[in-house]
Amino acid sequence: MGFTMTEKIFAAHAQSGQARSGDIEVLTPDVILLNDTSGSITVGQLNQMGVSNLFDSEKVILIADHFSPPKDVTSADSINLLRSFGNKFGIKNFYESGRHGIEHALLPELGKVGPGGLIFGADSHTCTAGALNACGVGFGSTDLAGVIATGELWVKVPPSIRIELTGQPGRFVTGKDIILFLIAKIGVDGALNAALEFGGPGLANLNIDERMAIANMSVEAGADTCVFEYDEQVARYIENTGWTARKPVMPDEDAIYLAKYTIDLNQLEPMIAAPPSPANGQPIAQLTEVKVNQVYIGNCSNGTITDLRQAAQVLKGQSISPDVRLIIVPATSAIYRQAAREGLLEILSAAGAGISLPTCGACFGGHMGILGAGETAISTTNRNFRGRMGHSDSKVYLANAWVAAAAAITGKITDPSTIAEHAGRKERV
Repeated sequence: MGFTMTEKIFAAHAQSGQARSGDIEVLTPDVILLNDTSGSITVGQLNQMGVSNLFDSEKVILIADHFSPPKDVTSADSINLLRSFGNKFGIKNFYESGRHGIEHALLPELGKVGPGGLIFGADSHTCTAGALNACGVGFGSTDLAGVIATGELWVKVPPSIRIELTGQPGRFVTGKDIILFLIAKIGVDGALNAALEFGGPGLANLNIDERMAIANMSVEAGADTCVFEYDEQVARYIENTGWTARKPVMPDEDAIYLAKYTIDLNQLEPMIAAPPSPANGQPIAQLTEVKVNQVYIGNCSNGTITDLRQAAQVLKGQSISPDVRLIIVPATSAIYRQAAREGLLEILSAAGAGISLPTCGACFGGHMGILGAGETAISTTNRNFRGRMGHSDSKVYLANAWVAAAAAITGKITDPSTIAEHAGRKERV
């Protein structure tokens, strides 16, 4: 009986050297991730434990992204607490405004995520690491305190669900649409307590940015983690980041899966998840004419250079509706700089967009794009629960960057093909 990719990654990090679905193993991760919301709880727990030394400060990454730049005294204090903790224990990997990014986009850039790796983070979207043939698992802040102190944690090995991708996505169809389609198909609990494993010939038609969008929202289907097959695109990516900590993994032909699904990318069209659930995915034709007050392009799932290029292609030479505010949030400082070099920021700003430093602010209802009572947003973020981005009476529709940009022009959900005939699909890199 063969092994899944998840089982292989867990086994490589287990004290026993083995891992089977259903087993409880003691794992030591390659990276432990804390941010400025989870960090204060974790630091408090470590203080209560009387911890004076960390098992390995090099493995701990501290990223101020949720309240960065700080919006008030409380958020500034939270970031300062994270910095002080890092200074106390000699943690060199501390990142905040100006040389940082949203944690799940920044880790790959820093070479902290790569094939065969295991990342523990006090944030549910740590599963984004799966795009690079790794496993990222989100835990509570108290669990992470234990790992930081001891270097190990008891974990139940999840069963895997195989997602076979075939075909090639059409114009204006992206990784966002693939994951929205999948969640609509299996539901928010369709992968509960399991791992999603992606592969198949269609994978070659998705760049790393699009894979990150899929991996990021795997948790919205209830998954504990996810992992994509290793291929040439992943190999090229890590050549630039320097990841060498682990070896790539691939599934065995006789691996055992909890379930298997096939998605024919040729058959997909742009999808939109209507509030109040990411599982309410519908083809765009069913939701056109919905008026919006805010368009938000950013977040740890879709603030990549690919997303900014797509938005700029739609908005080039256009002006946004006077009834709409458009907020653009590059996911990292490096993406911001690349977008500036390519002239994308000029195009977006000329169209009427407000462009922010990297931050999680609006996505989780913190700052930098909050919705008021009765307002509606179309957003490239990953959650659209009631009150997620602001007032409990606001609404959020989830979509890809092509669709979001089109809505900024018309003031309503619009098929981008009707206004962006010049916006041909860019070559995937």
